[in-house]
Amino acid sequence: MLYGALEAGGTDETGKIYEQISIPTIEPEITMPKIIEYFKDKEIKALGIACFGPVDLNPASETYGYITTTPKLKWANFDIVGTMKSALHVPVGFDTDVNGSLLGEVTFGQAKGLTDALYLTIGTGIGGGVMTNGRLLHGMLHPELGHMKMIVHPKDTYKGHCPFHGTCFEGLAAGPAIEDRWGKKAIELKDDAFVWELEAYYIAQALHTLILTLSPEIIILGGGVMHQTQLFPLIRRMTLENLNGYLKTKELSDIDHYIVPASLHDDQGILGCVKLAIDAE
Repeated sequence: MLYGALEAGGTDETGKIYEQISIPTIEPEITMPKIIEYFKDKEIKALGIACFGPVDLNPASETYGYITTTPKLKWANFDIVGTMKSALHVPVGFDTDVNGSLLGEVTFGQAKGLTDALYLTIGTGIGGGVMTNGRLLHGMLHPELGHMKMIVHPKDTYKGHCPFHGTCFEGLAAGPAIEDRWGKKAIELKDDAFVWELEAYYIAQALHTLILTLSPEIIILGGGVMHQTQLFPLIRRMTLENLNGYLKTKELSDIDHYIVPASLHDDQGILGCVKLAIDAE
């Protein structure tokens, strides 16, 4: 039985990916016909979509399945779920891209068997997926963890890159903020110790807040910035320093297995879509 995952790929319920392609996200009029054409002859039983946002996840809403106030202006107020349902005539599961990545890790990866988990992607933006008591967290809309305000490092004079909040988490620690602050891409700064001390400072500050508010059993860090693996020891050390011994748990006593990199070779998002499709059928 085949399921479709919108990052465009086909797979079965075990998570084996049979075919995977990449279609650029340009504008709906160009991108969507290519996606529809790809899936039309695949005989999928259901489709899972994990989408950039903000998106409307409330099934009772008139705009359920829409991309809403996204910074990708050509996609604003686009009915992505309705478009795919009409074209393919199959059930469609829908969630945010980061919830999709978390769902992939919970279903097929290192968070399997856990009921409370956190996935953060730190790349061109920062987003977070949250599972609590075995359910993905939605609420009023869905978590926007990248836009928490930060305590700015005393030696950081950068104004912040976020057009909405300036020095929020994304405004200080996402890839574009790193490039704008230092005038170089992250990969060119690999050997500059202070760059990564500063980056770890903001990530650890965010994790401190999220550990105390969400109490996850595991924290998974993905995205392009986290390919700088030298960050992980710094983040773990600073997170423990921030907590200052306040919490005593088995997870925090084994910090190397608590704050971890993504485990599914960058396929966690597409595998999360598979689970969305399975649940939608």
